Amino acid sequence: MLCSYFVARLLVAARSDWYAQGYAECSHHVNNALKVDWDTSRSATHGVNTGAALASFKNRIQQFAAPCHDLINVALQSEDHVAQLREIFPDEGEDLA
Repeated sequence: MLCSYFVARLLVAARSDWYAQGYAECSHHVNNALKVDWDTSRSATHGVNTGAALASFKNRIQQFAAPCHDLINVALQSEDHVAQLREIFPDEGEDLA
């Protein structure tokens, strides 16, 4: 489902940004403490703007969230909201035929 895709991508982007920021902060502390110039050019996140990727996915989630929330609100108003929600968000292994 598209919602799951965006949430998964957001989590990956957030983890990557956290890793990149943590790595940059750690290397900064090592450089200062040891008075060396630690080479970070081999880092997987070297030169990658992970913050921009995270911001992009946050924006995409916001754009997707409103229609998704509308579907959920309509389903919750129905008499059988569980069936409505299952129709909107089917289980991966569930056969809908």
